[in-house]
Amino acid sequence: MTAIIETLAIAAISGIAVPIFQSIWETGGKALDFIGKGVNEQTRQLIFSASQQYATNYTERHGTLKVLGMREPVNLESVYTTVRVLDEESLRQFESLEDREENFRQGRHRRFTPNETQAQRGIDIAKLQQYLIILGAPGAGKSTFLKRVGLEALKGQEGEFEFSCIPIFIELKRFDSADVSLEDFITKEFEISGFPTAENFTRSALEQGKLLILLDGLDEVPSENLNPLMGQIQDFVDRYADNRYIISCRTEAVRSSLSRFTDVVIGDFDDGQIEEFIQHWFSSDRDREAETAQKCWQLLQKPKNAAAKELAHTPLLLTFLCRVYDRSQNFPNNRSVLYRKALRILLEEWASEKRIQLDEIYQGLHAEAEEILLSEIAYQGFTNDRFFFSKRELVEPIKTFLTDNLNAPQNLDGESILNAIVIQQGIIVKRAEDVYSFSHVTLQEYLAAQYISDNDLIEKITNAHLKEMHWQEVFVLIAGLMRGGADRLLLWMEREADRFLETPEGQTPRSLLEWSDRITTDIESKYEPTAKRAIAIALALALTPARHLAEALAPALTRLLTEALIDVEDNRAALELAQRLQQLEIFQGEAIATLIEKLQGMGDRSTEGETFNQHLQHCFLEAFALTPELMCLSETEIQVFKNYLYANQSIVRCKQAAVRVSPQTWTEIESRMLRVSK
Repeated sequence: MTAIIETLAIAAISGIAVPIFQSIWETGGKALDFIGKGVNEQTRQLIFSASQQYATNYTERHGTLKVLGMREPVNLESVYTTVRVLDEESLRQFESLEDREENFRQGRHRRFTPNETQAQRGIDIAKLQQYLIILGAPGAGKSTFLKRVGLEALKGQEGEFEFSCIPIFIELKRFDSADVSLEDFITKEFEISGFPTAENFTRSALEQGKLLILLDGLDEVPSENLNPLMGQIQDFVDRYADNRYIISCRTEAVRSSLSRFTDVVIGDFDDGQIEEFIQHWFSSDRDREAETAQKCWQLLQKPKNAAAKELAHTPLLLTFLCRVYDRSQNFPNNRSVLYRKALRILLEEWASEKRIQLDEIYQGLHAEAEEILLSEIAYQGFTNDRFFFSKRELVEPIKTFLTDNLNAPQNLDGESILNAIVIQQGIIVKRAEDVYSFSHVTLQEYLAAQYISDNDLIEKITNAHLKEMHWQEVFVLIAGLMRGGADRLLLWMEREADRFLETPEGQTPRSLLEWSDRITTDIESKYEPTAKRAIAIALALALTPARHLAEALAPALTRLLTEALIDVEDNRAALELAQRLQQLEIFQGEAIATLIEKLQGMGDRSTEGETFNQHLQHCFLEAFALTPELMCLSETEIQVFKNYLYANQSIVRCKQAAVRVSPQTWTEIESRMLRVSK
C-alpha cells in the first residue's frame, strides 16, 4: 500500500500539485508577506514538500476502500468501476404508479429502474458541470465517486478530470455544530500538510478558483444543523464562485434549495459494470490463476442466482457478495441467510460503519421492530400483487403498526418514519412523485417470506399463490427460514399441486402422467423413477403444441427433439435421436425397438396427404402409444399442466433451499412426484 501511495504522490506532484500550489503562492498577496518579493528556491522546496505531503495525505485517507468489516483496505482505483449517472428527466419518464407497475411487469428483468434510461459517465458530468449534486441511495457509490474524482484531479494532465484544481474532500457529518465553517475546515487540511500561513493560502486558493471542493454526505448532517449548513454552503459558493463543487446526498434527502447546482442521480451498476467490478476484486495472481472472477461472474449468471444478482446492481451489496464468494468460492444454497445479511447491512451496519448519527426517529424504533414493520408491508404488497406504493399506502400500515404494538414508541409519526427509512437506509425508495417501492425485488421477497414464516401462513399462501410465478422466490425463501424443517411446506405444496389435476381440465394431463409412469415402469436405469417420468413427459410434450413446457423438464432432450422433428429433410436426425433414447434405458424396450424399425423403413419420403415432418411425428406417436386424445391438449389443459409442472419445480427448489428436510418425507414426496395420486 505504501508503494501505491508513493506512486500516486509522485504523479500528483509532477502533474498538478506543485504548479497549482506555486501559482497560488506567486499571486496570493498576503500569502507572500513573510517572504517578500518572488519565490526563492527554499520556498519552492517548501511548496514541493507541503504539496507532496498533501497528495500523500489525500491518497492515504481517500484512496483506499475498507467496508463491511474488511480486515485490510483495498486500493480504491484497483476496484473502481466507472460510475454512470442519470438525469432526473430520464428517471421520471414513467410518472404514475400505474405506469411504473405496468412497465415493471412487462420487463424481463427483476429491477425497478427502467432499462431505457440514458446514462452518462460520472466523470464526464463532473467536467461539464461546475456545480454538481450527486444523488443516490445508500451504498450506491457516491462517496467513492467523489474520492475518485479527487484522485483524478491530483493527477493533473494525466488524469481524467482535466481541470487544474486541488481536491478538498470534506465529510459533512463532521459538521456537528453550527460553529464549524467550511473555510476553517479547508484551512485545517492545509495546516496538517505543513503549509505556513495556511489561512492566507486558503483564502488565496479560494479567490483564484483553484479548489475542487467535494462535500460528501449532505444527508448525514444532524438534522438540527442541516439548515444552517445549507445556508453556509450557499453563501460560501456565492462568495467563491470560481471554484468547482460536487456535493453527494442520498436521493430525496434534500430537494436542493442550493442555487447554481445541477442534480443528477447515480445509476445502478449494469451487467458490464458488475463483471468489471468482480474482475477488479479478484485480481490477485492467485485469483487470476484460479480464474476466480470468471467463475464468480458465471455463477451469478445462472437462473437460480437471479435474485442474488439483483443485489449486485448496488455497489455496496456487490462488495458484500464478492466477500461471500471469496470465503467459500460459492453462494449459499440457503438464500435466506444471504438476504438477511444484506438487509441487516442496510438496516444498521452501513450507518454504523460510516458513523452516521441516525435521526431521533430511530431512538425508539430498533432494527428488529423495523424489520417486522417492513415485512408486513412487503407481504401486503405481494398478496395484493403490488410492487409500487403511494405514500398513503405506506404511511397507513406504519401508523397501524405503531397503534397495534404496545411496545412500539407511540410518540413517532408515520410519515416521519417513512421519510427516515427512505433517506437513511434506502430499503424503500422514492421512484417518482408519490411512487415508492422496495429498493430490490429480492428484499421485498425476503421480507414477505419472513412475515409468512413468523405468522404461520404457509397453508394460506400455498392454497392461494402456488401457481403464481412471481411467488416462487418467496416459497424458496420460506423453506430457508424454517429452521425446524420444511416438511410441512413441501407437503402442502404437493397437495395443492395435485389439486390442479382434480378439475375437468386436468384429466388429459392426468392421463399423460399415467402414460409416463406406465412406459418407464420396471426399466433398470441409472436414472431415478422421477427423472425417467420427467423425460417421458418432456418427450410427449415436445410432440404437442405445448413444446415450451418440455423445456423446463428436460432442456437438452427438448433441443434434440426440436432439431430432429422440425424442418428436417431426411430422417437421419430422428434415427440418431431414437438410438440415443435407447442408450438412456428409460423407456420400455418394445417402444424404442418399434420406433427404430419404423424410422429405418421410412426412407426420405412423405406419405400421401402428409408432409415428411408430420409422418415423422406419427412414427414417434405410434411407437410410444401416444393416442390423439392424449396429444390434443386445449389451451386450458396446457395451462393446468403448466401450473402442475411449475408447482413441482417449486417443490424441488424449496427442498434444495431448506435448512432441514426429513429423509422419509422427501422419499415419499419424490416417489409420488409426476404421478397420479392414488
